[in-house]
Amino acid sequence: MPIYPRYFLKLAYKGTNFHGWQVQANAHSVQAELNIALSKVLHEAIYVYGAGRTDTGVHAAEMYAHFDCSKDLIPGKKDLMYHINCTLNKDVSILDILRVRDNANARFDAIARTYKYQIIQTPNPFLREFAWYVYGNLDIEKMNKGAATLLGSKDFKSFSKGNTQVSNYFCNVQFAEWKQEGEILVFTIRANRFLRNMVRAIVGTLVGVGKDKITFEQLEKIVEGKDRAMAGFSVPAQGLSLVKIEYKDDVFINE
Repeated sequence: MPIYPRYFLKLAYKGTNFHGWQVQANAHSVQAELNIALSKVLHEAIYVYGAGRTDTGVHAAEMYAHFDCSKDLIPGKKDLMYHINCTLNKDVSILDILRVRDNANARFDAIARTYKYQIIQTPNPFLREFAWYVYGNLDIEKMNKGAATLLGSKDFKSFSKGNTQVSNYFCNVQFAEWKQEGEILVFTIRANRFLRNMVRAIVGTLVGVGKDKITFEQLEKIVEGKDRAMAGFSVPAQGLSLVKIEYKDDVFINE
């Protein structure tokens, strides 16, 4: 069986109308849209493997997926991306096609991921699909103090969905900060990996801190407890976006 060249797709999508990334029976997924469009344009069966699985309604400003193809796609890739984007659902866009090592894996070769979660405190119809409206005062200083306690390598089982197929719940959180950007309150978090529903559970818990419903001592006990029932609720999906995935340079082949 021939070994075909491997490529990374760099893409973005608005998750509002999708049932998440992964192909599912009787559901509209980003992965399925890409498989159909690429197979049609490239005239061969293409199956893409994503760097992660975003949930229903979650957006991605930067997502990567890998696939194999018998053709050399780099010469003329600008025209190729144009044709793929014309074929794709309007809520998905290809940003780049990159030649990578034959064994490169969009998921397992990623060394860091960054998510942003957006909150608005004034109801704005132009931001509703990309932010969660929260009524009442939020103490950002306390929320940042709470976020700082999450830094480092810790067991984040308290912030993970149950029944996940993972060998451990340890994640190394390298950055976690709340910042007011105009009328949007933005939470940015970077880690080597994330568990299912982890960011939305963290945001829900930190909002509890910002509303004086959860103390710093309780937050520490939540992390130590390794029990999802102890943490805050999972905030709505529309405020969450995957914004960056990082790889080592040796994954890519310079053309």
